[in-house]
Formats: sequence, structure tokens, C-alpha cells
Amino acid sequence: MDIEALRGDFPILHQQVQGKPLVYLDSAASSQKPRSVIDAIVHYYEHDHSNVHRGSHELGNRATDAYEQARSRVATFLNTAHPEEIIFTRGTTEGMNLIALSLGFGVLKAGDLIITTEMEHHANLVPWHMLAERIGIKIAYIPLIPETGLLDLSTLPGLLDRKPKVVSLTHISNTLGTINPIEKICAEARKAGALTIIDAAQSAGHRLLDVQKIGCDFLSFSGHKICGPTGIGVLYGKKELLDSLPPVFGGGEMISTVTLEGSTYKESPSRFEAGTPNIAGAVGLHAALDYLDAIGRENIRLYDEELASYAWQKLSELPGIRIIGPAAERAGLVTFTLPDMHAHDIGTLADQYGIALRAGHHCNQPLMKKLGLTSTARASFYFYNTRQEIDYLAESLVKIRKFFADPR
Repeated sequence: MDIEALRGDFPILHQQVQGKPLVYLDSAASSQKPRSVIDAIVHYYEHDHSNVHRGSHELGNRATDAYEQARSRVATFLNTAHPEEIIFTRGTTEGMNLIALSLGFGVLKAGDLIITTEMEHHANLVPWHMLAERIGIKIAYIPLIPETGLLDLSTLPGLLDRKPKVVSLTHISNTLGTINPIEKICAEARKAGALTIIDAAQSAGHRLLDVQKIGCDFLSFSGHKICGPTGIGVLYGKKELLDSLPPVFGGGEMISTVTLEGSTYKESPSRFEAGTPNIAGAVGLHAALDYLDAIGRENIRLYDEELASYAWQKLSELPGIRIIGPAAERAGLVTFTLPDMHAHDIGTLADQYGIALRAGHHCNQPLMKKLGLTSTARASFYFYNTRQEIDYLAESLVKIRKFFADPR
């Protein structure tokens, strides 16, 4: 990949912050947007905007075509069996909530077991906690091995022997950078009769995702983490499952008939897309997927891992640093602490050098407790980052440590 040429596609990268060239190392929170995505959204609003699935006029037809073409593009991106297996959401969090709530409305009952892991983002914890409060489901966890940052999969057979209804886990940890063996876990869960849900927020757009090969029943990701706009995401689900589940939101477009006595609902995906959708977001997501596939997701994966390995090497040379997660076979992020410094202080002082880091618990409070921490700093990478930026981060952290020790 020609990294400098790719960087030229991102207008936001070419600016100064605090008088320094911007070094954006926060793509795990939200990636930046290439000009092609921005242009696609602008073109839609300037030429094609209307509501979808309703009008009989030209603009309505154009908007509907663009929206449904985006759905088909996502289906190709994930290698689904049918475009109807793609539901547009606001992001990973809404997708995870949507499927949990739908299962809670019509499938799960008191005492049913959900298996997840100790490394999950809150988006794959809180919805299950809410169902536990409301209908009395039970939750069990695949434990984390703190020393390695890996799941203790030796516990999985015993958990599956308890006949869970659902196994739901992240593909890549947003704090640890751990890449979980989701194909293997889904296969074992399927043998046990459990539905499987994958949080792909950190893997979509960073590596090839083939839902038929993975063997999952549901998968959710966000557009804004993969060069697309905010406010658009995807929930994939097998069509026969989606058509059997009750809708979560009611209103226009998702109904077949409505009387004063009751309503009937369309099949998926309409039954899960009540009201006017984020049409411009879908258009922007389509452009983002085209952009990523032009680069090549395998190229992106290899470069992610190269940067993460290089960052691990450079940062591990800093005195007293603690890097969280596996030392090898990790995704494109490095999370760390520095002695006697709060993560927020690291992030605030890094900003003075023009470096955008993430600092806090990263929506991973149970994971932080497991690691004996309250917060960490995180540098996360994408294909528009460089080794030189990692060198600059390491140099800046040395200065930050010296300043914090003696700010005179």
C-alpha cells in the first residue's frame, strides 16, 4: 500500500492541533473519513434526497435504489446468503441491543443461560443485564487469563454442557487487541444448540469477514469505525431466524397491516427498520466499503498487525510501562499504563503534542477490574497511520513522563 497516497484521501489528517501536526491514534473509537465518502454523502443530499420505500416520484426512486444498493453492498462485504439478512442500525451498540431485546421479547425466558466473556464491551454486557433484571435470564462468562490477555477456552465445554440459549462475544477486544477464534467458538456453540452473536465493531473493515465461514447467527458492526459516517451500522442475521423474531420498534414501514385491534409485520429486514432510516448514512457506508475493498482488507489486516507489533516493540522500551493484552497475534491497537500517571493525564498531555489517544476504561469496566486497573491509555491504528507516528508517540511519552515527574 502507498500509505502517503492513502493519507492524501483524508482531509482531516492535514491539520495542526496545539500547533503540532495531527497524529490521529484513536481509530478504534472512530476512524476518519476519506474524501470519497464525504463526496458520496454530499452528492446524495444535493441530488437524490427523498424518503425511501414510499414515494412514486423520481427522487424517491433514486433514494430507495441507493439505500437498497447499500444493503446489497453490505451483503457482499459480509458474504451473506441474502441481502435481506442485512438490517441497518445506528451502530454496533444498537445492533447488539436490538437482537438481545428481540430474543427477550419472544425466545428467552427466566432461567435461560447466556454465555459471554470477561473481555466484553458494555454493548455486549448491559443488554443482557437488562434482560436478567426484566425476565430473569442467567449469564455466565468465559474467563480471561490476565497474564496473556486470552480467553480461557478450556472452560468452554463445561459452560456449553449447561445448554445455553445464546453465546455472544467480541471478535476483537477494543482494549486488549485480542483476536478471538470465533469460528471455533461458533462451531462448538452450534453443536450445543446455542445461537451465536458476534460483536465485530473492531474487526469489520480491518480484515475479511465471511459470516457463512464464521458460522454465526448474528453479527453487528458500526460504519463510523470503518471510514463510514456516524449513525449507521449493520446487524446481520440469518433470514429464517430474523423472520421468526418479533420486532423491537414499531411504526411506519415495518408493518403489513394495522387496524385498531392490532398489527401484523413484514419479513426482515423491514420488520426491524421502523420509520425513516439513515439513508445518507447507508450511502456513505456503501462508499466506505468500496474504498476499503479497493485497498484490500487482507492488506489492511497485515498492515494493522505490523503497526501493532512495531508499537509494542517501541513502547515496551519505555521504563515502567505496562502494555495490556497479548504480545503477539494482536489487532491494530496497543493499550498501556505508565507508572504513577492516570490515563487521562497521559491523554491530556499527549494532546499537547498533537497526538489523539483514547484514555479511560474504554467501556470495559469489568475487564479493567479483572486486570486490577481503573483506566488505561490506548493508541489504535489504521492504514493511514505510519511507523513515524509511532516513533513520535514513543518520544512524546518520554517527555510526558519527565514533565509529570518534574513539571518545572
